[in-house]
Amino acid sequence: MSKVAIVTGGARGIGRGCALALARKGFDIVLVDLLEPEMERTAGEIAAEGRKALRFAADVADHRRAKEIVDQVTKAWGRIDFLLNNAGKSMPKPMVEITEEEFDRTIAINLKSCFNYIHATAPVMLAQGGGRIASMSSLNAYTGGVTSAVSKFAYAAAKAGILGMTRALAKELAPTISVNAICPGVIKTELGNSLTQAREPELIKGIALGRLGTPADVAEFVAFLATVEPNFITGQDFKIDGFQWVV
Repeated sequence: MSKVAIVTGGARGIGRGCALALARKGFDIVLVDLLEPEMERTAGEIAAEGRKALRFAADVADHRRAKEIVDQVTKAWGRIDFLLNNAGKSMPKPMVEITEEEFDRTIAINLKSCFNYIHATAPVMLAQGGGRIASMSSLNAYTGGVTSAVSKFAYAAAKAGILGMTRALAKELAPTISVNAICPGVIKTELGNSLTQAREPELIKGIALGRLGTPADVAEFVAFLATVEPNFITGQDFKIDGFQWVV
């Protein structure tokens, strides 16, 4: 029986890279995103790897929609083995400029979305006797991202919340479900390029491995978390940043 993975924000960037890496490991993939043309392209690339793909156009902040998607997936494929909460939204505005609505939306997309999909998938994983969850946090959960255009305080707060949720759920859902978090540094993606390109030389000087990260750097580690056997890893947060100290 094929394994099934849900990837939110799977249309492009890190999410696309993770979806393809998981497909190469034998997973059929469920893509959840609002970017329908990009999601269709990624689904085609998954099919080229010999795996099946389901696509759902959805706002990850919508709790009801998360439950609907999980119900449809379990009816179609019967199981969910891995959930990657990857969808996210940057928020470059500082405290003195941000509106309440912008703050709420940043928390909803980056943090509440993790609750939405874990809340929907955990009962399925518990009932089937096992599963794994990984959520995309950020290096800025530690640094605060004071100088970064991506990660002013609201984004950093949401990503730090993912770490607390991960540790608590690793205890609560054990031993049936493992729960971990990934904390990328600066990764070259469609979104990231527009925000960091001008600062790339400065950023590289502060990364021990001498380059910015790529989606493949994150994706290979996500695929490891999804497949490693025996699995004795839960409640952890992993920095994928080339040892970065300039933020």
